[in-house]
Amino acid sequence: MRDDDLVVLGGSASPILTKAICEILDIPVGEGEVLQFSDGNLFVKVGQNVRGRHVYLVQSTVFPANDHFMELLFWIDALKRASAASVTVLIPYFSYAKGDKKDEPRVSIRARVCAQSIEAAGADRVVTLDLHAPQIQGFFGLPVDDLYGMPVLTDAIAAEKLDDLVIVSPDAGFAKKAKMYAKRLGAPLAIADKERVDHTENARVADLIGEVDGRNAVIVDDFTITAGTLAEVADTLIDKGARSVRAAVTHGVFTDKAMQRLEASAIETLWCTDTVENRPVELSPRVSVVSVAPLFSEAIRRIHERESLSVLFT
Repeated sequence: MRDDDLVVLGGSASPILTKAICEILDIPVGEGEVLQFSDGNLFVKVGQNVRGRHVYLVQSTVFPANDHFMELLFWIDALKRASAASVTVLIPYFSYAKGDKKDEPRVSIRARVCAQSIEAAGADRVVTLDLHAPQIQGFFGLPVDDLYGMPVLTDAIAAEKLDDLVIVSPDAGFAKKAKMYAKRLGAPLAIADKERVDHTENARVADLIGEVDGRNAVIVDDFTITAGTLAEVADTLIDKGARSVRAAVTHGVFTDKAMQRLEASAIETLWCTDTVENRPVELSPRVSVVSVAPLFSEAIRRIHERESLSVLFT
């Protein structure tokens, strides 16, 4: 691959993933500096010449979400003002994707505001992973590639060689993607009927559709924050006769008490990817992290070499 005009630069939210991507591509990590002043203001500076070069900026937007999102915008602006030929933004975890609709009076569609800000800052393309709502791609006026974490997670599940496997969606909203997991693993699908009545990040499982009795169940989802839904679905599965319960989520966000809730649950193993790397909690031994660096590095290679990304979705 021609690397003379390729730069991969990581923001302060994703240095480990950025390094892994660069190792696969066999290029050095792009140089940059981030400072936070005593009043909370952020300062970013590109540390090398990027004039006429194609830059790929890696930055998740969480912990803290607002600071890392603003840093992302400042990086884009700095790179464009440094005359980069293009800036492709890789957002492994786009936290404000949950604000994708006006579902009650007098609220902001936060994901749209973020999308417009990224575009206004000067980004040329966005690559992300398992957006909470696929329609968010339409909030942008530039190309957006929403990659799937499913291939790396199903490989991890398959490596367990579980017999009588059943894939479980934690709610009807994720059933379509859960069906893709089930098809890839050759397993049946069950769906939990989940209710969420407020903004406390807690949900209640009202019922379960599908047969799980005597089976090894794997709950799949795009992200978990408190592990509350996963734990409650796991308890329901055990009550319905499941032999064992595991879980696989793309984004292991994990806020305070998430690990205690996981440890107290029936979940034996929770697989997640490395899209979030600066969590405020220490991971439980039950958590197994699989890397999406090969996926993002292949996306960068294909974009840089003007090849199709469609193979990454099949």
